[in-house]
Amino acid sequence: MRGSNPDKFADRQKDAAKARQEQLDKVRAKMAEVAAKKPQLDAERAKIAAERAKREEERKIEKEARAKREAEEREAARIAAEAAAREEAEAKEREKVERLKAHAQLLADQKAARDARYAARKKRQK
Repeated sequence: MRGSNPDKFADRQKDAAKARQEQLDKVRAKMAEVAAKKPQLDAERAKIAAERAKREEERKIEKEARAKREAEEREAARIAAEAAAREEAEAKEREKVERLKAHAQLLADQKAARDARYAARKKRQK
């Protein structure tokens, strides 16, 4: 500092006190600026928080709708799969019944042919 003798202890103390006071004044001025802007900053933060909450609510609604839609799709797929399985089982059952009828008819035809041969043989023997 100009006008002070750095060799004297009292001058160094005054210079240090003055520097501390200047730093303190600078900080107080900065804090006053921040305090003056605080309502505006708080309003901006509240606005941002409200927008965030709105977006989160929209996402939550969208997620619930998607979950409901997926559940409905799964239910529809399950019902379709059950119907397909039921139709397949019915088709297999019909096929089985047809095979059994065809086999029974074959056995009846074979028996009729055997009976006809037996009757013809008995007729020839008389």
